[in-house]
Amino acid sequence: MDAAQLGAVGTIVVGLAAALAAIIGQRGANRASQSGAVLGGYSTLVDNLQEERDKLRTQLAENEVKLAAAYAELSSERVGKADLLTQITVLTGENRQLRERIADLGGHPT
Repeated sequence: MDAAQLGAVGTIVVGLAAALAAIIGQRGANRASQSGAVLGGYSTLVDNLQEERDKLRTQLAENEVKLAAAYAELSSERVGKADLLTQITVLTGENRQLRERIADLGGHPT
């Protein structure tokens, strides 16, 4: 083998090594790109989930305030109802006594 053939073989070997290095490098770049896309997608997903969680917490707090107000209103209505029932009982008893008194006095209660 003479120098020209050795140079040609060397050039071919160097070219193949460079092509192999380029292929390996491209694969590494693709992996890094895919890894970055996956991490970016994961980060976006986490951000979206955190935003949704915060919105739901806010809505829950608002609902708890509304529920407390509804319980307070119900409690006051129950107190009002109890007062009305007491007043009905008192007036019913008073009506009964008045009817008895009218009957005692010789009248006819209607």
